[in-house]
Amino acid sequence: MLRQQIAFVILLGAAASACTRPEGVSRTHVADILLQAETAVIEARVPRNATLDGLLRQHKLSADLIHAVVRSAGSVFNPRQLRADRPYRLVLSFDGFLREFEYEIDADRFLRIISRDPDRPEVLEAEVLPFEKDSAVAAIRGTIDAQRPSLIAAMTDTGENIQLAMALADVFGGQIDFNSGLHPGDAFEVLFEKSTREGQFAGYGAILGATFVASGKAHHAIRWVHPETGRAAYYDEEGRSLRRFFLVSPLKFEPRITSGFSQRRLHPVHHTVRAHLGVDYGAPHGTPVVAVAAGTVLSAGRAGAGGNQVRIRHDRGLETYYLHLSAFGPGIRAGARVEQGQMIGRVGATGTATGPHLDFRLRKNGTFVDPVAERRRQPPGEPIPAAHLAAFRASRDGLLQRMDAALPPAGVPAVAGYTTAAR
Repeated sequence: MLRQQIAFVILLGAAASACTRPEGVSRTHVADILLQAETAVIEARVPRNATLDGLLRQHKLSADLIHAVVRSAGSVFNPRQLRADRPYRLVLSFDGFLREFEYEIDADRFLRIISRDPDRPEVLEAEVLPFEKDSAVAAIRGTIDAQRPSLIAAMTDTGENIQLAMALADVFGGQIDFNSGLHPGDAFEVLFEKSTREGQFAGYGAILGATFVASGKAHHAIRWVHPETGRAAYYDEEGRSLRRFFLVSPLKFEPRITSGFSQRRLHPVHHTVRAHLGVDYGAPHGTPVVAVAAGTVLSAGRAGAGGNQVRIRHDRGLETYYLHLSAFGPGIRAGARVEQGQMIGRVGATGTATGPHLDFRLRKNGTFVDPVAERRRQPPGEPIPAAHLAAFRASRDGLLQRMDAALPPAGVPAVAGYTTAAR
């Protein structure tokens, strides 16, 4: 029987040689050097609908050892959060005992379980460790034009991806409508942190500074950390907060306005002229819808022709309505508190609708108003207190110099993939 177990482990090690090991896992924490002649290494990915218990049973570990592994893992990680297609790595001794188990939790962390004492293989140590990453500061420049008509397209053309586009949209979410406010000739420059793991892209850090020229107007964003609270926020070049009371749109970007606010509109279904007290955004089914401001959910449910609707009360006598949703966000129910930018539902076509879209409405002091016109009336954000203004200006000037040094020099086209570590 023991020979069969040994042969099986050897076969498993050979069969796994083509599988992918969890990328970027540091080996500096391993207590012992495991000789290849004494162990078999299995590297694979978690199959669909797998549990940690079931995964280990596939590799013929004893029931007592599996129980010990699951118990040890549970002290630092919820085994129910095991996800399909994540890489894992098993090191087994030829007598059937586990020496090491690693599982990639996400892009930042991995679970490691080690048996340090060969005489007591059931005694295991578990820990969640960060991947070792390298960080650098990079800069890009992009342009909106006929070939790149959206922020995502322009960002992709620089060699970066949608994650950075979404982060940039969040920074300028109170100033620019990325759904309908972009035009050919608009442009952006961004200074940002970027991480790599074993030479491969591993995510973005903070946007440190950015400029976005939209319709001829330059919007600036400077990231500044309050010296007393340690909180980071974005400000314009004069030290005014970019955060507005409400976002210019309940959708991140890409969708388009298909019908505006009007007292007389030909209804697309009933073919009668009636008021349209909101703005319709055409968007794919399932697109996330976010709250434009912090507030309290008044209702979340069916609303006749409006289909699935969320209604939120905000300060300053404002209420917002989100109609025709296909689904509600987690925890969205009457009485729930929501924050600005929190997902409250997804685009759909429930109720009376010709296709998936969001009907977004804004009521001010009991009267429906045009959301697009109202957003232009938002006052500037709160300024940095006078006591910290000098420190902000010094930080701003240093950041702008750093950005100039990192961007392509004059005469060098700002095309796909031009990034450089800032000096």
